[in-house]
Amino acid sequence: MKKLEVFDPAMCCSTGVCGVDVDPVLAQFAADLKWVEEHGVEVARHNLGQEPQAFAANPAVLKEMEAGMDRLPVVTVDGHIVSTGMYPSRQQLVQKLGIVLKTEEKPRIKISAAGGCCDPKSGCC
Repeated sequence: MKKLEVFDPAMCCSTGVCGVDVDPVLAQFAADLKWVEEHGVEVARHNLGQEPQAFAANPAVLKEMEAGMDRLPVVTVDGHIVSTGMYPSRQQLVQKLGIVLKTEEKPRIKISAAGGCCDPKSGCC
């Protein structure tokens, strides 16, 4: 079983999804982590403000923090750093974890009237 660890900057709660002004990136990432767990990946999330010992116990994470606190969050897979300074998207997590998507989970590509592909959010379709 793969293990995904997230070393978050200090936040008000373990996920950062609390209070009145919820960051949509954090909310989406929390949902993506739950989805990843449902695909057989062990997930551990560490908040610098609540679990500094997890950071101190990981030399690679400490090295990233020495380079600057903007390197957080640090995301590791099986102990290897795969992302720093940002929360990976679900698609990036799929790639980094080697998750095989079921047909119904695969993103659908729309074809525009002109015959080319376009992003559904672009308004061209």
